Amino acid sequence: MIRRLLLAMMLLAAAPAAAAQTTILVVGDSLSAAYGLDPADGWVALLRERLAARGFDTEVVNASISGDTTRGGRARLPDALRAHEPDVVIIELGGNDGLRGLPLAETRRNLETMVGNARQAGARVLLVGVRLPSNYGAAFIERFQQVFHEVASGADVPLVPKLLAGVGEHPELMQADGIHPNARAQPRLLDNVWPELSPLLGAGAAGEGGPDGSG
Repeated sequence: MIRRLLLAMMLLAAAPAAAAQTTILVVGDSLSAAYGLDPADGWVALLRERLAARGFDTEVVNASISGDTTRGGRARLPDALRAHEPDVVIIELGGNDGLRGLPLAETRRNLETMVGNARQAGARVLLVGVRLPSNYGAAFIERFQQVFHEVASGADVPLVPKLLAGVGEHPELMQADGIHPNARAQPRLLDNVWPELSPLLGAGAAGEGGPDGSG
């Protein structure tokens, strides 16, 4: 009896532990909340599909709110961190700050605080930036864009500098308002995020494109 018990204990000790589920928390604005679209067509929903297709045991929580600013995200992030205990936090905020002409220093402080809070909660962080429409003027657009680079560099976190890269300059990929991408554009948004996100999820994900690896 004792020999059998010892054998069972040895087998249990040798058995590989089941991989823990990874939780990704997306804190964004309308670009991540699939504004004007079926939520199932948004890039965050497509991220869920891509991860499932590749065998990741991942929960993706979309805590994005259309119209939100970095001030709003900063206020609600602590509760979201406690509620979901994420392993990875994607911060996609700031576009509405720029569109409303809010002080760039405030946007930067809010983003820095959000990055710090997520890290204190034990999460890896990905910062996602956007570029403002051309009618905001080249000087302000560049200063606004620089905020994301400064926050990412200062905190040493990966950055997607332009979520709408390859999309915003193509009217056929935008909704009628000219601000929000349409359903056809959502796979491109995911492909813009993926190269910086995949290294945060573990080996085997980086450097691949779509679910079949083709991009």
